Amino acid sequence: MSATDTRPALPQPVVPPPAAVPERVKSPTRSVVELVAAVGLIVLVAVVAGLTDLLIVIACIVVMIMVHELGHLLAAKRGGMKVTEYFLGFGPRLWSFRRGETEYGIKAFPLGGYVKIPGMTNLEEVDPADEARTYRQQPFHARLLVAVAGSAMHFLMALVLLWALLALVGVPNADKVQIQGVAPVGGKPGPAAVAGIQPGDVVVSIDGKPVAGSLGALTGTVRDHPGTPVTLVVDRGGRTRTLTVTPADGRSVHEAGVVAPAGDAPYGVIGVSLGSPVERATPLHALASTGSDLVHFSWASIVGVGHLFSPSGVVQRFDQVTNAKAAQQAAANGTRVESIVGAVRTAGQAAQAGLGDLLLILISINLFVGIFNLFPMLPLDGGHVAIAVYEKIRTGRRKVLYHADVAKLMPFTWLMLTFLGVLFATSLLTDILHPMANPFG
Repeated sequence: MSATDTRPALPQPVVPPPAAVPERVKSPTRSVVELVAAVGLIVLVAVVAGLTDLLIVIACIVVMIMVHELGHLLAAKRGGMKVTEYFLGFGPRLWSFRRGETEYGIKAFPLGGYVKIPGMTNLEEVDPADEARTYRQQPFHARLLVAVAGSAMHFLMALVLLWALLALVGVPNADKVQIQGVAPVGGKPGPAAVAGIQPGDVVVSIDGKPVAGSLGALTGTVRDHPGTPVTLVVDRGGRTRTLTVTPADGRSVHEAGVVAPAGDAPYGVIGVSLGSPVERATPLHALASTGSDLVHFSWASIVGVGHLFSPSGVVQRFDQVTNAKAAQQAAANGTRVESIVGAVRTAGQAAQAGLGDLLLILISINLFVGIFNLFPMLPLDGGHVAIAVYEKIRTGRRKVLYHADVAKLMPFTWLMLTFLGVLFATSLLTDILHPMANPFG
């Protein structure tokens, strides 16, 4: 149209914008079904490949990781904080679903887990709309609860596992001597078999001498009476039986596993292997014993963590990488630190040995991780505990919360990360180069 054209402009057709394609959101139910199917396939492959024990151990470790993070999650939600993510692993997402404001899922590298709570430190930039619900804006008790919740879950798991060990599985009673097996002597039924001794019998006395708490009373009497009958009183299923057994002369039969005394003097053997009977406590008695036993285990873990950070402990870890004898000696002394590879291997060996041994290993792992995680340095949870306590002291009775400047702590944080990296590398190399002998073999 020209500048002098006064004709009214014709209305232009209105073209509606293309309809937006709604984003397809996977339902939580479908996500759970997919996860169950994937886990079922993994279990099937492990069973077919004969790796059931390894699968059980890995599953236990995954549960420990996620229960740790669940503690942080529940504590944060209870304190009114915003929780945006709850994940197993790190890196690219493999599977997830969203419920409310939190995304739950699994990532590619299963090297741990995490819960994302905005505003864990004063350095993190947060949407102003979410600032009131950040970790840093909550009162002291709420922040402290979130910080200690992960380790608290490890102690809770250890408590439950210890109770299960005492009440449901049982532990060896070192005050009693039990016949574990009856073996031939000299290629024929041994004196024990001839006398009617059976595996599972608990020895009460021998020739009138109580055996309870004294293995030497049994073995010493047998050794001293080759060819001479001795009277053995055993408890079999709650009923007392008196048996007469005549030890054979060990010089002529050379029973496997029996150490002959020095010289040519005769010594007696009867053809049995000995041990301690496994006994279960009543649920209430197990509950009463759990507390004191947990303190004992925890103190051992505290000593272990202290050794971990000591100068001698650091030097010994480097020595263990290059010296197989030092590595095995540390394992025998209980001062060797296992990597995740070594821990999985040891737990797998425990699973093959029996449920009781597996529970003991899982109890130890939980207590060690729970105590180690409270060390007062970032990025460990103990670092957040220390900061929360420091901020509480600095805030005092003021209405405005004091926020510690985490930037000043970064050199110490990097120092701690370096320490953790060295710990991971040295323990992993030690476990690869000098695998620890099977303690349950």
